[in-house]
Amino acid sequence: MNFTGLSAFPLTPITDDGIDERSYTSIIERIAAAGVESITALGSTGGYAYLSRAERSRVADLSVAHAGETPVIIGVSVIRTREVLAHVEDAQRAGAAAVLLAPMTYQPLTQDEAFGLFETVNAELSVPLVVYDNPVTTGFTFTGELHGRISELSAVASIKIPAVPTEATAARDRLAEYRRHVPPAVTLGVSGDWTAAAGLLAGCEAWYSVIAGVLPAESLALTRAALAGDAATANAISDRFAPLWKLFARYGSYRVAAAVAEDLGIIAPGMLPHPVRGIDAEGRGAVASALSHAGVAPAGGR
Repeated sequence: MNFTGLSAFPLTPITDDGIDERSYTSIIERIAAAGVESITALGSTGGYAYLSRAERSRVADLSVAHAGETPVIIGVSVIRTREVLAHVEDAQRAGAAAVLLAPMTYQPLTQDEAFGLFETVNAELSVPLVVYDNPVTTGFTFTGELHGRISELSAVASIKIPAVPTEATAARDRLAEYRRHVPPAVTLGVSGDWTAAAGLLAGCEAWYSVIAGVLPAESLALTRAALAGDAATANAISDRFAPLWKLFARYGSYRVAAAVAEDLGIIAPGMLPHPVRGIDAEGRGAVASALSHAGVAPAGGR
């Protein structure tokens, strides 16, 4: 697969009895039908850290089975290397096109320890690897030198980088700093959805997106405009979602994505893993208002 374009990160609806498979397969089919370049299951938006190995294996199977021709990247992150390798085995058996790996921590990792994780996983892979750089969630910060070392590993095909500055010159400067260490053969994918337009216009080849898991068509329109160099259209689409981006900052993208999915009738209420809770009534009202501002109709058209 090509690690370019839009990769949508779906929610994993979770009940007290486990994965809501009917809702999950509907989410995957909806994303695939929109025409995204790839689906990344079991990222942070997929709640991977709250799921057992058996649940994650089942999600991997369902993702590949219901994505049609859309390539599926499967997250394999967990704290201990032994368990990462078990998830790698499950993802490859399921037919994943690639795996996504973040260096999770309890004891803070050194740069060499994180490299050792990627080096060990690289030796076990028959599919490409996407490096997941998410310091807010994982507590681990990559140096440029570490990005460079990891980029030399044979399986590494792309790096999911943190949010970039929204100002155009600053965004280009940030991408240039990455490219000092990361060769062109390894694509850079922006995250932090509020900076997607800036990152793609500055030179990122991909967008690893939370909001695309619930609004794939709108996200795809932004992606295609930005990759075509149409800054006016890409920024206009992003600006429509400015109130939603503010809610991401207030409540976290995971909770807001779930609220959007509930508002659109994609999942039932209360499908986040405890102890995580959905956002409060005030926040739910703000989500509905943000969707209205973006021109997105809720379930029932209310």
